[in-house]
Amino acid sequence: MPIQAEGLPRKLADPFDMGGGHIDPDRAVDPGLVYDMDPIEYTKFFRCTLDAKDDCDSYMGWLYQLNLPSIAVPDLEGSVTVSRTVTNVGPAAATYRVAVEAPAGVDVSVEPEVMTFTTDGSKNATFKVTFTARRMVQGVYTFGSLAWSDGGVHSVRIPVAVRPVIEDFVADVS
Repeated sequence: MPIQAEGLPRKLADPFDMGGGHIDPDRAVDPGLVYDMDPIEYTKFFRCTLDAKDDCDSYMGWLYQLNLPSIAVPDLEGSVTVSRTVTNVGPAAATYRVAVEAPAGVDVSVEPEVMTFTTDGSKNATFKVTFTARRMVQGVYTFGSLAWSDGGVHSVRIPVAVRPVIEDFVADVS
């Protein structure tokens, strides 16, 4: 039976209604890749969210670039590119390949599709994800995921939520 979301009105649960799953302690101590974020980014996020100042002009553009282990694009008109940086905390020499489960009605491309870490190189790698709306729908979130796998022990998956829009309405409350 499909899972129902709590609250009213009743609806089928989507990824916004579900938790992160069960914790696997063995995998938690050896994740392979992590999405690390500088505390300064959190400070700017809270400052711009609670009390927007002059340096918060491009808030949505900046918010898309917040290095979270998820990607949300609440107003996709045309295309948007976001970037994320991962830190390799697994074996020093590793190669990760991306697998994309694109949200319905959205084309997703990742650059680069392969990240290689070497023993004498950087432990950080940045990748860009471009979302392009294929279907012109209004106000409906669609969901997918992006997973980096080393072909062995590590698979690092993040959720993706995209809401394509034709026109931004003040009363649109999906």
